[in-house]
Amino acid sequence: QVQLVESGGGLVQAGGSLRLSCAASGSIFSIGAMGWYRQAPGKQRELVAIITRGGNTNYADSVKGRFTISRDNAKNTVYLQMNKMKPEDTGVYYCAAARPNRGYDMDYWGKGTLVTVSS
Repeated sequence: QVQLVESGGGLVQAGGSLRLSCAASGSIFSIGAMGWYRQAPGKQRELVAIITRGGNTNYADSVKGRFTISRDNAKNTVYLQMNKMKPEDTGVYYCAAARPNRGYDMDYWGKGTLVTVSS
């Protein structure tokens, strides 16, 4: 099993920045791709960004050019740097991880961290 713990959420003004972190523990040898998802009030959870163990990345169109996902395999941690934030970035951000060879099908989820962007 893998446990994921997010940190770094909070309140920020539009145009500001936040950095989220997600630390993995447990059977960390069984982690492949990692990603960030978010769920805004009244909406379905959506993919924000994803990164493979080798460092390949994919982003939602809405965050391209503003958000950057990165990971430190030695520390078993994935990060999400969020710049030029907008009120529509508000939501609960979840860290997720997939078992190896599972592509982007996530098997493990954190409990989430709340991000609020004020206008």
